[in-house]
Amino acid sequence: MGKKVGAVYKGHEKVEFCVWAPFAKTVEVVFEKSKNAEDLIKDNKGYWCKEVKNVAPGDTYKFRLDQKDEFPDPASLSQPQGVHSWSQVIDHSAHEWQDREWKGRQLSEMIIYELHVGSFTKTGTFEGVIDKLGHLEELGVNTIELMPVAQFPGERNWGYDGVYPFAAQDSYGGAAGLKKLVDACHAQGISVILDVVYNHLGPEGNYISQYGPYFTDKYHTPWGSALNFDDEYSDQVRQHFIQNALMWLEGFHLDGLRLDAVHEIIDRGARHFLKELSEKTDALETKTGRKYVLIAESDLNDTKLIRDYEHGGFGLEGQWVDDFHHALHTILTGEDAGYYTDYGKMEFLAKSFKQAFIYDGIYSPFRKRSIGNAPAGLEPSHFVICIQNHDQVGNRLLGERFAELLSFEKQKLAAATMLSAPFVPMLFMGEEFGEKNRFQYFVSHGDASLVKAVQEGRKREFEYFFHSHSEVDFPDPQAKSTFENSKLNWHFKKDDQKNKLFNFYKKLIKLKKQGAFGLFSLQNATFEADEDKKLLKVSAKDENSVLTGIYNFGSSEYSEKILEKIPPRPLIFSADKKWGGNKDSNELFDSGNIIVPAEAAVIYRS
Repeated sequence: MGKKVGAVYKGHEKVEFCVWAPFAKTVEVVFEKSKNAEDLIKDNKGYWCKEVKNVAPGDTYKFRLDQKDEFPDPASLSQPQGVHSWSQVIDHSAHEWQDREWKGRQLSEMIIYELHVGSFTKTGTFEGVIDKLGHLEELGVNTIELMPVAQFPGERNWGYDGVYPFAAQDSYGGAAGLKKLVDACHAQGISVILDVVYNHLGPEGNYISQYGPYFTDKYHTPWGSALNFDDEYSDQVRQHFIQNALMWLEGFHLDGLRLDAVHEIIDRGARHFLKELSEKTDALETKTGRKYVLIAESDLNDTKLIRDYEHGGFGLEGQWVDDFHHALHTILTGEDAGYYTDYGKMEFLAKSFKQAFIYDGIYSPFRKRSIGNAPAGLEPSHFVICIQNHDQVGNRLLGERFAELLSFEKQKLAAATMLSAPFVPMLFMGEEFGEKNRFQYFVSHGDASLVKAVQEGRKREFEYFFHSHSEVDFPDPQAKSTFENSKLNWHFKKDDQKNKLFNFYKKLIKLKKQGAFGLFSLQNATFEADEDKKLLKVSAKDENSVLTGIYNFGSSEYSEKILEKIPPRPLIFSADKKWGGNKDSNELFDSGNIIVPAEAAVIYRS
């Protein structure tokens, strides 16, 4: 691996500074407080390094290139004065870890909860998340997935505009706050996954290209220039981001990474960046004795990401499955604009319940080409599914959640479908109690021209919406109110319906963790989809019993004869009065029939 970049505190007021700037003629490290400057020494790969004395944690510095321009460190660990200002030396060894017995967990065991640190609580900090760990423990989730925390401009951002991949957002509590959060989570048996962005960097405060060819003109992403993973000088760029990933895992004790939009990590070399990252993560597991997971977000439905090395794969542990969300969302809401035109059929929901991917090589009318390949032979635990996430909620014009779009009964139906499917489930913060505050897109850029570009870009993106809705208050991404309105309302237990939904989620998660729905992952499981009745029926058996799920998305009740002499035992019935419905479980089986109300799910053993 290349030189360790950034400012590494060695103790006794000594710091090893190192930055890759292959075309610079001179590089100096300049200190804000003392005004002193130290010349760095260049090696044959373009790294400029030197150990400097009399530098303590908290000291701030920049790099001066060719005796002219001064810029923050591209591998800065802290930016306390913002993205345009001085980088800060921190001592990674200062935190005394309390999680020595923690060994991590397999992806197959995870119940994931995605959250945005800034809007999860009133304080919007890592400390604020710690205050809510009791809630998460009560709910039953055992893993949190943090949306990106790499330093971004201002104090409000989803995190995908980060420009300092090594620095934890200062307004959230910085590196010290994140480490404290991870320790607190591990103390309560909760794993922590971090969302990282290796396909682009944000536009504001992005000085990395001043140092060298970190970007390439060969490719372009929807968010700007592509990072240079396979062009000239790409070796050092690859190592920059692999070092970053390993820092989060080893230095911050994180349990895994969610890799944003990997289809825009463009690498046509013989050893793809993702495979190299996976191999280096395997080596770290051997070194630390801990389990780490790498989860990819991809819209290609390509199993190469998760297949093992021996079968030509990249060896990642898992990937997000958009197909499951889209199939369920379109059936529940009736929406069919944009990419939703590819979904909306009960047979598609049945296919996704069975094998995750709907588009497994079949033709996509929306994309006008065939998409994906078959996931044959892959365990369900490679696939992460959801019914809401930051993208699918926040990238709606108004940011509405299911609690605003769906009836209460449909919310429970959606939850039952997701949590009984044989994949790794992921909740989006607040969904477990039917949060109605919208989650909208927000930024706090300091560049007026960039703010205008973001505002106009969002409006262009939703032009189709304005054509059909004459009076809509467009949520201004730059407005502080857009951010404040996106925060969770934590008074849900005062609302009987919200509290019942929360308890319904608790029950489903408990059953999921107990393996109550495990038979649905068997190869002998059968799937019946009725388009007219909007019904999905799933059934599987072993030598002891039969597990059946009936998911009624229709507007009429459904009934069928029960052939068993002994009445089946319901595991969960979404329309039960204890979950806020209007039925009793004992009304399910009436005179030899099972009767499932409209917008309800029942899962039972017989």
